[in-house]
Amino acid sequence: MRRFLSLRNLVRALLIPLLFLVAHFSYVVITTGESCVTGNFCFSPKISKYLASGLHPRAKAIIDGAAPTAEELLRRDLYTSKGWIKAVQFYSSIFQDLISVGFLSHKSKSLCVETPNGQDVFSLKQIGVSDSIGIFKKASKPLVIKGGGHEIPFADNTFDFIFLGVGRLDHSSRPADFSREIARTLKPEGFAVVQIRAKDTYSFHSFIDLFNCCKIVTSQDIDGPDSSMPLLRQIVLTKESDDILGQGEVLTLRPKSDGKCSVPAFKEELVRKAEPLILEEPLKPWITLKRNIQKIRYLPSMADISFKQRYIYVDVGARSYGSSIGSWFRKQYPKQNKTFEVYAIEADRIFHEQYSSKKGVKLLPYAAWVRNETLTFEINRDPGQKVQDKGRGMGRIRPAIASTRTFDGEVDEIQGFDFAEWLKNSVSEKDFVVMKMDVEGTEFELIPRLFETGAICLIDEIFLECHYNRWQRCCPGERSAKYEKTYGQCLDLFTSLRRSGVLVHQWW
Repeated sequence: MRRFLSLRNLVRALLIPLLFLVAHFSYVVITTGESCVTGNFCFSPKISKYLASGLHPRAKAIIDGAAPTAEELLRRDLYTSKGWIKAVQFYSSIFQDLISVGFLSHKSKSLCVETPNGQDVFSLKQIGVSDSIGIFKKASKPLVIKGGGHEIPFADNTFDFIFLGVGRLDHSSRPADFSREIARTLKPEGFAVVQIRAKDTYSFHSFIDLFNCCKIVTSQDIDGPDSSMPLLRQIVLTKESDDILGQGEVLTLRPKSDGKCSVPAFKEELVRKAEPLILEEPLKPWITLKRNIQKIRYLPSMADISFKQRYIYVDVGARSYGSSIGSWFRKQYPKQNKTFEVYAIEADRIFHEQYSSKKGVKLLPYAAWVRNETLTFEINRDPGQKVQDKGRGMGRIRPAIASTRTFDGEVDEIQGFDFAEWLKNSVSEKDFVVMKMDVEGTEFELIPRLFETGAICLIDEIFLECHYNRWQRCCPGERSAKYEKTYGQCLDLFTSLRRSGVLVHQWW
């Protein structure tokens, strides 16, 4: 009996160190990802291979016989999950189809952009495209290395095939950087495949504008991987060779040599969806505006603006910050979570100081005009009136030489600038540009100038206050003598803009 107890105690004594060694090994592997670390014990390659064989066969294949890291061991459940397998099947089907039509080959050097788990990279390797890698902000080796779509960590003209899958560009706050980097790292005559959410024609053409280095090969709607993305639009682009780089398809609203715009169907479609113009002159326009603003069909409520390079709001005749930028644009305009650059164009000096403390707003302390010249500025403000957040101070501009009309009020001399030329130098057709214009009658000079120069093509949406000899609020039955134009002439201005494919709204 005593011998039996002694033997038991001996076995226990031997098991305790053995269990400790096993526990220690497990800790080393999990925390360091290595089976042999300096200062610790080493296991033979056979044991490492045995551990690797415990992974799912698909995961094991991509490791190419190397010992698994701690992260790979922890991802064992991911590799065998239904979601992983379903995603791999989805991408494998996509890539097999691309191989069958010649956009991808087993020899293609391939890159998958913004792939957190690397299912698309795995799918490429599984079907025989072995020279494939993915990038994401957090590495997931061996499939994915650290990198981002806005700054791809590879040299120019590196890849034959680049893939940006399942709406990844839709979620980017910097789509223009993505397109630039894809164009940079793709070889001439290489193929880029991008999957975006299939929404509307406007967003599709905005997407095409981003890739002006490339030519569309195909564009088709495909079924998404699951119910959360039931439909995707898959676009195949090819990078043109250096001698024709940048001469891709012209699909957007662009100025012609005569300054006029070529209006594509998708622009006309948005105009048709807009709220109808008010054909009869309102007796109380200030009340009509309040009612009509509820009916306005904003462009971002009709289309996806995700694929624009920049987002810009230009307030021409801004007056005080609170009169439209603070009270309307920043609170009510649907921005789709985009950050807008704001330009306030205001000639009246009394409003200038308040803009110095407004972040994200750039003040242009001049008068929007058709030329660069000195102007007189007639300020309609009672002497001693304090400018409040929604204060008055509306004034008209006139060329200094031609200003001989008597005016019972304050007259200031200001600098005018060619607004159309400034717009052409400040924004591009890749940008999303919203403009509000309240210029006390000068719209009848500025709008024709925008058409003459082709700058009108750069504006996506306009909120225009047209000034005419309207009924006065103070004196029912009397019209204001301040403006010479009629409501009919204003209506003609709005109609001409919409016929030209410009989404314009009546503003008061």
